[in-house]
Amino acid sequence: MKTTAVASLFANAPAALGAGSHGNLPTALEQEIRAIYRRSPLYGERFPLHPAALQWSCYRELPILTKQEILNRGHTAFFADYTIIERGLQEKKYEYEHTSGSTAQPMTVVMEEGWWNAQMRRAYLAHPQLAPYASRPYRKAVLAPIGCSSNLCPYEDHPFPHRYFDGTVYLNLSSDPFVFAEAEWDRIVLELQALQPEVLEGEPVYLSMLARAVQKRRVVVPSVRTIILTYGKASRQHSRRIAEAFPAVQVDLYGSTEAGYIFVGDAFGDNLRVIDDNAFVELVPWRAQVPDIFQINVTTRDREAMPLLRYFTGDIVQRTPTGYRILGRERDLYFNAAGQIISSSDIDAALPEVFACWHWSLVQVSDLRWDFQYVADVSAPRGMAEAIASALGAGVRVNLFRRKFIQPAASGKFSLLKPLVR
Repeated sequence: MKTTAVASLFANAPAALGAGSHGNLPTALEQEIRAIYRRSPLYGERFPLHPAALQWSCYRELPILTKQEILNRGHTAFFADYTIIERGLQEKKYEYEHTSGSTAQPMTVVMEEGWWNAQMRRAYLAHPQLAPYASRPYRKAVLAPIGCSSNLCPYEDHPFPHRYFDGTVYLNLSSDPFVFAEAEWDRIVLELQALQPEVLEGEPVYLSMLARAVQKRRVVVPSVRTIILTYGKASRQHSRRIAEAFPAVQVDLYGSTEAGYIFVGDAFGDNLRVIDDNAFVELVPWRAQVPDIFQINVTTRDREAMPLLRYFTGDIVQRTPTGYRILGRERDLYFNAAGQIISSSDIDAALPEVFACWHWSLVQVSDLRWDFQYVADVSAPRGMAEAIASALGAGVRVNLFRRKFIQPAASGKFSLLKPLVR
């Protein structure tokens, strides 16, 4: 192997990563890598490790793990003897979830019992607004996408008491809130009033539509102190609509079923930080001509079942003076003719202050034509199409379409920006 003293770049706090010497990896990172090799035969089959101290050149030779490789190999490839896992599933020592996310096929994720709650607690401790909930009882309501990572939601038509566990109720009983019958919204709003949750967590579009239902019924839920935006990328439009119905502090919690929670920060504060106790997050420069923008590779920490090593999540982040901003999925970013990266944040900034909608999606239909679809109570103001077109680049034309609803992907998640597949 080649020897070099050049270290890879990480988003973690320096103290969490530690310092290496003579070109070697920091002790914490090397220990985690070797633990992952011991726990899962998958990695040794892909790339054997030598017993000597690992150097940065060795680290960069470790193959990147992708969702497609996990799907191709199957989740059983992570385990030497899957019959032990099957027995553990029966004995509740392990549990499994399915996630579709950015892939067409569902991915099976096996986790040791208690892992999800433990890494969620560490995520809470990493943010001052959430930290108090890590050490005391509280009530929480969750409105998740149809592919959420809990076996409790949203498919099973259980009555309210049977969806209430350890202070948390899952509100979903239907696959798509845009087509919820009014009676279903009546039920959800009634459950919120009955529960009086301190925390409201959900996919931003879903919470925006919930805010609409609450306002329509002239209901207030003054118990809500914290909003957790997760499962998907939020627009400032969602944030504002949610705040109108639930005037509470909004926190952005980013992660995935397979990797756990990775970043946490204030919603739209550009101060996301890595949850150091959950993961090491490697920053790989993306598109050399654009500084401070990276793809991320995640290495999970202290995970027994299905640990991930240099796992490419498909997400792109931007480094800011105060932390990080999630720009979105790589496939959801647009490069215009001038070489500029356009994300949903740029479209947010182009929308007039007087414009208010419950949801929007900007879809490219040809090289220079885009359709801006939005769900709103009133039509868009004059000049908005031109403002969006200007943000996208020279020569672009944008058509506006007011919709009753916008259909999510099969996973139940939404893409705000949908460029043509290249």
